Amino acid sequence: MTNSAVSSPVAFMAVIIFSLTTLSLLPRLALAQDAGVTRHYTFDIQLQNVSRLCHMKSMVTVNGKYPGPRIVAREGDKLLIKVVNHVQHNISIHWHGIRQLQTGWADGPAYITQCPIQTGQSYVYNFTIVGQRGTLFWHAHISWLRATVYGPLIILPKRNISYPFAKPHKEVPIIFGEWFNADPEAIISQALQTGGGPNVSDAYTINGLPGLLYNCSAKDTFKLKVKPGKTYLLRLINAALNDELFFSIANHTLTIVEADAIYVKPFETDMLLITPGQTTNVLLKAKPYFPGATFLMTARPVRDRPWNL
Repeated sequence: MTNSAVSSPVAFMAVIIFSLTTLSLLPRLALAQDAGVTRHYTFDIQLQNVSRLCHMKSMVTVNGKYPGPRIVAREGDKLLIKVVNHVQHNISIHWHGIRQLQTGWADGPAYITQCPIQTGQSYVYNFTIVGQRGTLFWHAHISWLRATVYGPLIILPKRNISYPFAKPHKEVPIIFGEWFNADPEAIISQALQTGGGPNVSDAYTINGLPGLLYNCSAKDTFKLKVKPGKTYLLRLINAALNDELFFSIANHTLTIVEADAIYVKPFETDMLLITPGQTTNVLLKAKPYFPGATFLMTARPVRDRPWNL
């Protein structure tokens, strides 16, 4: 709009009407700029041969990956995730920690908010991320398929909005899980029949790898290469079925900055406890004066079992 003089009452009314129309559009334009984008993902539920602890087995995976693929979105984005079931098990996917505002049918628990996806069938999960940013995760939500069907769900802040802490050099998802030599479905079925507790896993894993203290696992160890003095954001996820895990990194202090997709007042700790289904973001500042050094990352449950490295 220009600042030119109005030459007649008719022109004046035209300017007023134009101004009011423009003002009425401003809230819509602001909402459009604030709205997120729609992100599409496809999850193919399929069997995949995976080898750990010198033991190979066929297990249910997403897109043939263990752990499953990473979902990355921004606060305000809409997610359309098509899940196609190629296995003989019924399946459903739960988006753990997502606030399903007016989209409860997309939450995922089988026989509660949806019928499971049958063999040869598909379903599209449709939900918008509102008021959350940080780290969550997704997993199967029927029987014990979540022992192998899980992956990170990373929610970035809206564009042009920074973290409430210094921007890290790199962000790294670290997801804790469990490896069973036997079929987890058979384990939970036996437990339900006998009334006893299910057998424990044969190993804990970090990003699907058991670590060098387990048999046949020297090469199946997660390694994070860092630069001296740089700060890294570790997105910690406990996808283990039942166990609380203690996590620490030798000779380093961790700064906790977020829990379950909610920022917290930063505080430092040498070790943290992360429970099943919980997520925690921590800042790791690499040592500045030890080039070429190796430091162990450990995750261990309360009961006396081997360390995961």
